[in-house]
Amino acid sequence: MPMTLWLSLAAVCAMGAMSPGPSLALVLRHTLGGGRLPGVVAALAHALGVGLYALLTVWGLGALIARHPMLFQVITWGGAAYLAWLGIKALRAGRASALQASGVATTRVQAARDGMLVALGNPKLILFFVALLSQFVSPDMGVAAKALIVATAMVIDGGWYVLVAVAFSHSSVLPWLQARSHWINRLTGVILLGLALRVVVG
Repeated sequence: MPMTLWLSLAAVCAMGAMSPGPSLALVLRHTLGGGRLPGVVAALAHALGVGLYALLTVWGLGALIARHPMLFQVITWGGAAYLAWLGIKALRAGRASALQASGVATTRVQAARDGMLVALGNPKLILFFVALLSQFVSPDMGVAAKALIVATAMVIDGGWYVLVAVAFSHSSVLPWLQARSHWINRLTGVILLGLALRVVVG
């Protein structure tokens, strides 16, 4: 793959990762609930989900969905339902008291599960890979070039959200956020429900 094409791919992946959405809310929530490690686990699990979509894209996800539009509908509605469920959970958590620095409101297993499911159930990610990432795939592309596409998407996504988890778990930042976590949970819940509604309406 030419360097100029790879730079374009990296820029597209970076824009996709850094755009606000349920993935950012998820990593932030697990970082607030359990500290740096659950936040990093959620970030890495999310990157694995992104890598799976990238792998499916280079294997022809766009062509598959074009032939079977009902498959896209099922994935989209399933993703909307999961986003709504996460939003309701966040709103319920928002009625509780603020998290304590010594408390553990989330585990690595929960963080890994949510990170993977949010990635796989996020309609924005599906659209991103089908509409944008598939543009970098050609029928005559070799295995090494396809592997580079998958690795680029995974590394950029995982690197960004690990950076988010590390930054928000810093000793001078996390206590301030934990003291206001009930408001963050409520805001996160509203955003997730709004995204789910937008998927259903759209």
